[in-house]
Amino acid sequence: MNSNETFSNRPVSMNDKNNLLEIEEHMYILDDVEKPNVFRNMFPYSEIPKIPFNDRIVPHNMPKDIWITDTTFRDGQQSRAPYTTEQIVDIYDYMHRLGGPNGMIRACEFFLYSKKDRDAVYKCMERGYQFPEVTSWIRASKEDFKLVKEIGMKETGILVSCSDYHIFMKLKMTRRQAMEHYLSVIRECLEEGISPRCHLEDITRADIYGYVVPFCLELMKLMKEYKIPIKIRACDTMGYGVNYPGAVIPRSVPGIIYAIHTHAGVPHALIEWHGHNDFYKAVSNSTTAWLYGCSGVNASLFGIGERTGNTPLEAMVFEYAQLKGDLNGMDTTVITELAEYYEKEIGYHIPERTPFVGKNFNVTRAGIHADGLLKNEEIYNIFDTEKFLNRPVICAVSNTSGLAGIAHWINTYYRLKEEDQVSKTSELVHEVKDWVDEEYAGGRVTVLTDEELIKVIDNACEKLGISLGGSQKNAAGKLDR
Repeated sequence: MNSNETFSNRPVSMNDKNNLLEIEEHMYILDDVEKPNVFRNMFPYSEIPKIPFNDRIVPHNMPKDIWITDTTFRDGQQSRAPYTTEQIVDIYDYMHRLGGPNGMIRACEFFLYSKKDRDAVYKCMERGYQFPEVTSWIRASKEDFKLVKEIGMKETGILVSCSDYHIFMKLKMTRRQAMEHYLSVIRECLEEGISPRCHLEDITRADIYGYVVPFCLELMKLMKEYKIPIKIRACDTMGYGVNYPGAVIPRSVPGIIYAIHTHAGVPHALIEWHGHNDFYKAVSNSTTAWLYGCSGVNASLFGIGERTGNTPLEAMVFEYAQLKGDLNGMDTTVITELAEYYEKEIGYHIPERTPFVGKNFNVTRAGIHADGLLKNEEIYNIFDTEKFLNRPVICAVSNTSGLAGIAHWINTYYRLKEEDQVSKTSELVHEVKDWVDEEYAGGRVTVLTDEELIKVIDNACEKLGISLGGSQKNAAGKLDR
């Protein structure tokens, strides 16, 4: 039978979304290949991976409701020293506040293997928050599943690697054997009334229509049988995904989401995207997944995760706001509190230029930029960072800063209240300005560091017998505010 005969026998039905008649898609069945398909034309290994195109375009299909899920305590712990139980609970509390009353951070996933991990899970569950929901992650083994049953979780993630790299080379199975093994564990999960979240590892190197779609179709059959939700997490484990229109699957993020939703019939609300940043595409790919039909984007705080890291959770907070036009109750000032907690309590150094949370993310150093910023901060600040992140914009001090620039730096860096702020006429500012002029008169060409300025300001305050912030009100009067 040729393809035209097959096509002519398929039923025609009306698509209620676009009001067009469509021919029903054929069912996708497992292609149980004898040898692994590793897409050597795209992933030659001895060369840089290639991004081919076939110009097949799929439509935008963003769900009405989209949200964030968190993997800070799972994938985020695989690349750093483990958090203490107390740190996990603290961060979980911050997540609850950040997600807001509408639960924009829908869930957090946890390891269950150590006593410390389980203690943290119990303490987080004791908080009684509706969101983020406490969920777990296990390998596809019945031994791991016992841990989930013991704790009494409603949902667990299960590792179901889907590329032939993993099925043939790591698991030493065929596609059919892998599928049957995964389905047996998932069925046992359903028998216990627990909702499985299937982590399709390495999906951007998988045979989408030869394995992924047939597997997801089987999962949807199980969901219908047990009447328990089964989530599909598309994991871009190696960061190979691209968001370019017309790119070829399995590298095409739009193509993957389209296949899972349209051809495997997985509802928007049950699809998640989990990205890695190996090719600097974690954020753009995650946003693309939302745009093409994925309700959930999985992320970790500050992008901390395996190798180059995961999609940064704070980035997706602001991606959501840009797409939807509001924050839907999220408290973005908590992001700054979390950054400070990581620096001070955990001892984790956030790179200075990290967007939204780095020490210098809204610091202007160029003299011409500083001049514009002092006149109107909108010229060189991405948005009202003081309002949304409690981080006022700062002008770095250089030979072009002048008295006003130095006064601005002191007021913003020390976060002085209006009544305590210094003006460009204050003795303190003039002392600092004299030192700055001497530095550049001596041949300096670089901007001054925060540490240098703090030292000079401390020395000047001691010399003048004053303090910043009005803690010594009589002496502080010398600041001539």
